[in-house]
Amino acid sequence: MAKYLLLKHYGVSPEGESGYAPLFEWTQAEIETHMAFQHQMIEELRESGEFVAVAALGSQSACVRSGGEDKPPVVTDGPYAESKELVAGWFMIDVDSAERAYEIAARVSSAPGRGGEPVNELIEVRPLMGTGPAEADV
Repeated sequence: MAKYLLLKHYGVSPEGESGYAPLFEWTQAEIETHMAFQHQMIEELRESGEFVAVAALGSQSACVRSGGEDKPPVVTDGPYAESKELVAGWFMIDVDSAERAYEIAARVSSAPGRGGEPVNELIEVRPLMGTGPAEADV
């Protein structure tokens, strides 16, 4: 088994275009349908023994680096890649192969969105180093 991180890229289609309306433009029913799908995915992964963890990310973020010896850390809102505008959350899975990770990522990508249509969001699949066969894929 190897662990993979599935990064959910917010608002970006696989073609790199703005893929769907932001969540704040969805109706309450659309949000509830989307969240029910996410919970169903978690249950399916738990039942198959492939679930490790999942989290949605808030919109606030900070860039932190060492301030140097005997100095406090430097905390700013940049400059850095605006991940808060790109990464909406993630799943961590433990699967037998990269192909299985891709299957799960495709399913996560198909979550219903506005109007019940699949979001088809971009899911970045990244192997975790030191967790098994995925290391050969790095």
